[in-house]
Amino acid sequence: MANDYLVEEKEFTPRDAIEEASRCLLCLDAPCSKSCPAGTDPAKFIRSLRFKNITGAAITIRENNILGGICARVCPTEKYCESACSRCGIDKPIKIGKIQRFITDYETKAKLEILEVEDVTNKKVAVVGSGPAGLTVAGKLAMKGYHVLVLEKNDKPGGYLRYGIPEYRLPNKVVDEEIARIEKLGVKFAYNYEIGRNFNLEDLKKTNDAVVLALGFSKANMLDMFNDNKHVKTAVEFLANAKEKKGKIRVPESAIIVGGGDVAMDVATTLKKLGCKNVTDVAYEQLCEFRASAHELELARENGVTIMDGYIPTKVTKSGQVTFEHRVINSTVKIKAPLIVLAIGQVSDFSGINITKEDLNNEECRIKGTNVFFAGDIALGDKTVVHAVRSGKEVAEKVDEYLRGDKR
Repeated sequence: MANDYLVEEKEFTPRDAIEEASRCLLCLDAPCSKSCPAGTDPAKFIRSLRFKNITGAAITIRENNILGGICARVCPTEKYCESACSRCGIDKPIKIGKIQRFITDYETKAKLEILEVEDVTNKKVAVVGSGPAGLTVAGKLAMKGYHVLVLEKNDKPGGYLRYGIPEYRLPNKVVDEEIARIEKLGVKFAYNYEIGRNFNLEDLKKTNDAVVLALGFSKANMLDMFNDNKHVKTAVEFLANAKEKKGKIRVPESAIIVGGGDVAMDVATTLKKLGCKNVTDVAYEQLCEFRASAHELELARENGVTIMDGYIPTKVTKSGQVTFEHRVINSTVKIKAPLIVLAIGQVSDFSGINITKEDLNNEECRIKGTNVFFAGDIALGDKTVVHAVRSGKEVAEKVDEYLRGDKR
């Protein structure tokens, strides 16, 4: 198989987009807009496009979702807006994600300047982490006139957007374009700054009016049986390496992925796109329980990935042979491969920060009695890009209320 890791899914032409928008029923109380976690309001931007007001459509998207171009590509729309589309009861839902991508791509090509800054204040906010939640908080607060500094532990911004989501789903060119819009709002970025290593939370609290922790889930889970096995990699390190090198990495003839979520599907499809002939994904969940989005699962299958559902790893040898036992039926399977990738979830790394999970277990998204807020993966709620955007919007509002009003 040729390496098509850099090839993004085909986009809508202007004719495609307008024809798809013409299928909209113009619902008065549109269920698609109610179902968008980020509040992007697809009903409004589709209505604008239907009447050929592409600029107006872009304004609706960008004012509601500062990362609209990214969400257009990676949001599991079949779970949210498209599943709620009124056309589901007639034929098939409108392809809202592809329409949104067409509009935001048009915005970029036309060099539209949509986002504006309110009157600048003298108050400072530090945001730790530049993933989707951190970028959303930073952009929204900058639009409200605050001086925002984003501290990122890597040498480039974007977090999992840059280092995790494969290039064929989310090109780094798009990530750069989205971040450039946020920089134009006055947001400053500092790189190679890691909390607990070359700065600490207490100093941030003293030198800023508010601090937002948007650390993300950067630390991969590991099963003890796979520790120190030369054949094993985590999904985090595999995907980061593939994206950083733009797919120019060597892959073996066969590989095993352990996990059944979107990240596991990203690993599986990436391996196939890079030329790995035999890719087997083994998941704890049975297909009826799968956590991966329908689109990601379908993409993996289209690329020839073998899916084994309902199996648990029970043993692994130094030679790379894994024994799996089924959760329900009496079945044991042994598979040997030179590469085993674990995609069994991620957690936040709180090393260097004097906070506990109990500090983060509240809907106020603020550590009690401090000027420290938190957003994204470490906050309550789903762990997806679109929910990170939602979290970032909500926390930006909470920080603004805090800095403009009662600070108790």
